[in-house]
Amino acid sequence: MVDVTAKPESAREAVARGHIACQKETIRLILDDALPKGDVLAAARVAGILAAKRVDQLIPLCHPLLITSAEVTFAPREDAARIEIESRVKTTGKTGAEMEALTAVSVAALTIYDMCKAVDKAMVIGDVRLVAKRGGKSGEYLRPGEE
Repeated sequence: MVDVTAKPESAREAVARGHIACQKETIRLILDDALPKGDVLAAARVAGILAAKRVDQLIPLCHPLLITSAEVTFAPREDAARIEIESRVKTTGKTGAEMEALTAVSVAALTIYDMCKAVDKAMVIGDVRLVAKRGGKSGEYLRPGEE
């Protein structure tokens, strides 16, 4: 692990995004809560938050963080046949929350896939990326083209 002993604590925030592409009918089933496994987006939200809290157990050499806030939100886009996923993770500490935000998006997308695979095996998870980060020595980052 990287030695962060001498680094000062600071408020940190990371935002990540990704999507899962699927059939338009799959989105309709999700929105209508008509899938056998239940409320897809509620399950995916909880899975993403739980994953953010366990990154140090999943990714070698990641520091355990005391997360002060974790959010996972969804924007279904029937016209584009995809569900946009965003995670926002906050902490106060010596290292950033980028991995937590990225993992939350990834696990939320995987949960959607798992809950919908019976009706749509062709789903594709994509464009998982860090959108923004704040705090720490390197300061603020905003991916070009993102808002």
